[in-house]
This record gives sequence, C-alpha cells and structure tokens, in this order.
Amino acid sequence: MEIWEASYVAGVIDGEGSIVLTRIHENEFRRPCITIASTDMELLIYIQSIVGGDICSKKNYKPTHHKDSYTLNIKKKKAILKILKDIAPYLRVNKKRKRALWILENYEKVTPRNGKYNSKMLEKKKAFEEFFFQI
Repeated sequence: MEIWEASYVAGVIDGEGSIVLTRIHENEFRRPCITIASTDMELLIYIQSIVGGDICSKKNYKPTHHKDSYTLNIKKKKAILKILKDIAPYLRVNKKRKRALWILENYEKVTPRNGKYNSKMLEKKKAFEEFFFQI
C-alpha cells in the first residue's frame, strides 16, 4: 500500500470504521476484524480494491427514511496485520490507534499457529482480549 493510500484508508477507518475482535464461530476465541460502514458503495469498492475484504448489505428496516447501507469486512489475519501496520502511523482517533498497536504487538504472541492452547497460553489469550476491550 502506498503511503497516501494508507493515510486515506486510516482517515476512512477513523471516521467510519472499527477495529474490533470478533468471533467467526461461537466456540472460538476472538480474532481481529476491520469493518467500514457506509451508504456510499463507491467508497467501499475503492477501499476494497486497496485492502481486500468482503462487502455486504445491511438490512434497511425503513427504506423510505434511510439510505441503503453497506459494510466492508476484513477478517483474514494476514491482511489485517498488514493493513494495521500500514495505517497505524496515520490513525488519529486515539482508541483506534491504541487498538491497532495492541493487535500488532501482541496478537501473534498469544495465538498459536495450530490453534491449540495450553493453560498458560489460554490465560495470556484471555488477558489479551480483556485488555483490548478496556482500550
């Protein structure tokens, strides 16, 4: 990602995005996820062309009162870590910058490649998640 693209994506995430930990399946640990919500499909398609991810429609319960809305979801670990590394210096919302840095510095340390946790790793993973949600 070019520097100007990283700063642009950071600005969009600062304004319309979220850096969260989410569960894909009910019985697993949370993993990083970046989401950007917008009523402007063109914006999301452009961001998707830079960072990847999937765009989905949100349910519009009052079409006569609200525009259709969409969300870009980025869930792949490798992509998220690269994006966060690229955009972290440009994030201006303190909470989002701290969350990005926390994930970059700690996520891989508490997540074994094989997904199998011993009791010590389990404690570290839970502490990682707890601290993340306090940011």
